[in-house]
Amino acid sequence: MKQILLDITRALVEDPDAVTVSEKVSGDTVVLELSVAKHDMGRVIGKEGKIAKSIRTVMRAAAAKENKRVIVDII
Repeated sequence: MKQILLDITRALVEDPDAVTVSEKVSGDTVVLELSVAKHDMGRVIGKEGKIAKSIRTVMRAAAAKENKRVIVDII
């Protein structure tokens, strides 16, 4: 799941090398912390958070295939 989030985010930002994702697993819950360059934050969040919401939806669908729950934090 970490790789899916990296691929989606790198396609959105101007500085793909600055994208990092850390993964924390506890039971059936996976917490993914996404970090991007400061000037790319608006591209990842989008107007009214629509892009961030879409990213979270895609990640939930990917997690459901593995019978897991995912939380995406953008920091």
